[in-house]
Amino acid sequence: MEEALKREKSKGQVALPATYCVTGATGYIGSWLVESLLQRGYTVHATVRDPEKSLHFLSLWTGVDRLRIFKADLNEEGSFDEAVKGCDGVFHVAASMEFSVVAKENIESYVQTNVIDPAIKGTLNLLKSCLKSNSVKRVVFTSSISTITAKDINGKWKPFVDESCQIQAEHVWNTQASGWVYALSKLLTEAAAFKFAKENGINLVSVITTTVAGPFFTTNVPSSVKVLLSPITGETEFFKILSAVNARMGSIALVHIEDICNAHVFLMEHAEAEGQYICSSSSCPLSMLINLLAKEYSYSNKKRIAEKNYDKVPSEISSKKLKDLGFSYKHGLEDIIRQTIICCLDYGYLPSISQ
Repeated sequence: MEEALKREKSKGQVALPATYCVTGATGYIGSWLVESLLQRGYTVHATVRDPEKSLHFLSLWTGVDRLRIFKADLNEEGSFDEAVKGCDGVFHVAASMEFSVVAKENIESYVQTNVIDPAIKGTLNLLKSCLKSNSVKRVVFTSSISTITAKDINGKWKPFVDESCQIQAEHVWNTQASGWVYALSKLLTEAAAFKFAKENGINLVSVITTTVAGPFFTTNVPSSVKVLLSPITGETEFFKILSAVNARMGSIALVHIEDICNAHVFLMEHAEAEGQYICSSSSCPLSMLINLLAKEYSYSNKKRIAEKNYDKVPSEISSKKLKDLGFSYKHGLEDIIRQTIICCLDYGYLPSISQ
C-alpha cells in the first residue's frame, strides 16, 4: 500500500486515503485504533457486536464522515462481508477477554467448546470475508505476550526472548496458570489464522502485544489496566495474572496504548512486514513495577499488595524485529504508569490521593 501510494504520486495523481476495517471497535485497543486512523485521515469501517454499545464512541466521533459502523458477529459466517468490502486492510482486534473459567467437570472440554472453538471459527470467518472482498491487501492480527514464554522446555530462563519463543499448548493445558484460558485461545487462534492465510494466499501479520496501558476511551476500565494497577488496587484476581506473567516471562513488559496502535498501522503499511512482531517499549521486574506504582500513587490503601522479593530480570524481552523494520516508541515505562494513573483517577477507578 505504501509503495502503491508512491507510484500514484509519481504519476501526478492524488491517491485517496486508505479504507481500513477494525474489528472489536468498542474495546480498548480497537477504540484507540479507530481514533488514530480517523486522525490520520483514513476511512474506517468499525465493527461491533452490539450497536447500542457503540453510542458512547459515536458521541466522541461526531462530525466525522469517514466512519461507518457495522454490526458483525464473529460466529456468523458472512457477517463481516459488508464491513470489509472495499477495504484496503483489516485490523482484527476483537477477541474474548475470558481469562479463566469457574471450576467444573470436564473443564478442558468446556474451554475447547465454549472459548477456543468459537475464537478460531470467528477468525476464520473474518478471513473468509477478506478473501471474498478482492480488495483487502493485508490483515493485521492482534496477538498477545501470553503466547510467549521466557523459559525453555526444562524450565530454565532463556537469555533472549523473541517471536520464536512460543509457549506450548500442552503446557498451558497442563499448568492452567492464571489467565490460561485467554493465553490458550490467543495461541491456537493465531496458529489457525496463519495456517488459513498461508493456504489461501492472505497477507497476514500479527502484533504480539505486551501489557497495554495508558488513557482509554472505553466506558469500563480495560482489563490490562486493571492487571497493571492490581498491586495498588489489591484486586487479587488481576494480581494473580500479573504474577503469572512475571513467573513466565521473568518481568512485566509494557507498551503504551498509543504506541501499540501506531505499531498496528506501521505494520499494516510497511511493505516488508511479515510474520509476528513483539511490541514492547520496556520491561521491569515485578518488584520494580510495584515501587514505580507506589511512587506515582501514594494513596494509603490497606488492600495494597506488599512488595515481595522477586528475581532480577533473567531474560531480555526483545522488540528488535519491529525496531529493525524502522518502528520507534514514544512512551517509556514511567510515562506509561503516570498516564495510566492519571486517567484512572479521572475515571474514579482510583480514589483521589487527597482523600
